[in-house]
Amino acid sequence: MGNVCRSPMAQAVTLHLAEVAGLGHALQVHSAGTHAVGGSQPLDPRAKAVLSGRGYPIGRSRSRQITEKDFQQHDLVLGMDQENLNELRRICPGDHIHKLRLFLEYAPGAAAREVPDPYYGNLAGFERVLELCEAGARGLIDQYRQTPPR
Repeated sequence: MGNVCRSPMAQAVTLHLAEVAGLGHALQVHSAGTHAVGGSQPLDPRAKAVLSGRGYPIGRSRSRQITEKDFQQHDLVLGMDQENLNELRRICPGDHIHKLRLFLEYAPGAAAREVPDPYYGNLAGFERVLELCEAGARGLIDQYRQTPPR
């Protein structure tokens, strides 16, 4: 939503796991929010804490709003929950709607279908989000290995 918690965490995890899998050169991963307003905001400090606690590089992630260009340039546009997916469907140009999915569709063994928003919770919520991001990223990378885009 605001692009300071879940999707930047998923971006950091996916980029790192892709690099470890030898696919860092093949995958581009970007993060944007459906409600990222009010200028470029830094990653939530709790997200930084759980990412760095597990050894993920953080970089200089700043929030940004998704744009029409994102739908055009990327093979997939993944929402973290149904509310975000619905908003993506609303704003997505019709010829790119087939690119929209939930992130956890790539983690069929995950105990959840959506990545919950941890913003108003405690550090444990961010730990849970990180676990779900790891599951989704692993599944996404496995899917890429099986059927890379053309």
